[in-house]
Amino acid sequence: MALLLEHEFRVVPADREIETGPFLDAVAHLPPFFDCLGTPIVYSPVKADLAGNIKKIRAVYESNPTKFKTLKNILEVEKEMYGPAWPKTGATLALMWLKRGLKFIQVLLQSLSDGERDEENPNLIRVNALKAYEIALKKYHGWVLQKLFSGSVYALPYKSDLLKALEKGKEVNEEETLEKIHQFLAKATPVLDAVYDMYTKMNAELNYKA
Repeated sequence: MALLLEHEFRVVPADREIETGPFLDAVAHLPPFFDCLGTPIVYSPVKADLAGNIKKIRAVYESNPTKFKTLKNILEVEKEMYGPAWPKTGATLALMWLKRGLKFIQVLLQSLSDGERDEENPNLIRVNALKAYEIALKKYHGWVLQKLFSGSVYALPYKSDLLKALEKGKEVNEEETLEKIHQFLAKATPVLDAVYDMYTKMNAELNYKA
């Protein structure tokens, strides 16, 4: 899968601390995923948000790669640096929203991989996208954004077109492409789970609505 397997996530270490550099390298190619979903009025801002948050985190990391070797290092240093304003600031806030965008991608792809579908319209991905939105983003969005997303599912591409887009326009064998999605998820899911767990343990998660 050209888009998803371009830069693979590293295996999560025993201490579950994710190294910042390899993580950023692995996620940097993922914003174009949202181009594959069509509906620019909805997904272009999500893509831009994802790319912008990656840029913010990278700027902090590159200011001192040793100091910010792991994502946990970033949260710990910023907690000390920003005091009461933390975690709603800096790379901590950027990573919080980044992980939500990545969660949307992960849940949508996992749902496709698991074969979840509308039996009456098996080539539509509406069921998969709604599930991803409900789990990853809905509770962080106000009423207007929720309505926008709910309406956008009717303009999503067919599953066959999405799979082709993920292969960057090449003709695809669905079974082979779903196997590549499975390979991506096998590496990405444990990393994302570790990031979510880190936010929970450090009380860095916020529930305000965008």
